[in-house]
Amino acid sequence: LKESETLVLTKGLTLNLFSYDELKRATNGFKHELGKGSFGTVYKGALYKSKKLVAVKRLEKLVEDGEREFRAEMRAIGRTRHKNLVQLLGYCVEGSKRLLVYEYMSNGSLADLLFKGIRRPDWDERLKIALDVARGILYLHEECKAPIIHCDIKPQNILMDNFWTAKISYFGMAKLLMPDQTRTFTLVR
Repeated sequence: LKESETLVLTKGLTLNLFSYDELKRATNGFKHELGKGSFGTVYKGALYKSKKLVAVKRLEKLVEDGEREFRAEMRAIGRTRHKNLVQLLGYCVEGSKRLLVYEYMSNGSLADLLFKGIRRPDWDERLKIALDVARGILYLHEECKAPIIHCDIKPQNILMDNFWTAKISYFGMAKLLMPDQTRTFTLVR
């Protein structure tokens, strides 16, 4: 990855541009699947030089909806920095290949914790998770320059980091509001 290969989204915020080969190597040939959604699969990876763990989302439906999802995620989460949002680190666009690189969330999803875990969170832990999610939504709705409506908050889209901090993920259905816009029509998503 060359330092010049970045996308500047807004002042001070940039995304790294990765090659498809770099991400294929980082994920060991897309072997360790973390999850699958309607538009793609997420794989665990490690960046070559830093050995930093990442989650690589490979969009598989490259029809119009897949391209729309890719652009929506880039626009929505690429401009944000908040402790309760999963951070988008970079992307890959090569021919028809579209990949997004996120920070790795070591403790999986809230859905896994609630429904598949050996031990369910106690009430204090649940309150902390609810507050983390509420802080993320408050940031999206009130503190972003262009407010973002997520449109798909559910336990599968809340991820847990090393410290059990809840972070909102998956912005493929997000809707950005213009600075002077107070309402939007989102249809049933």
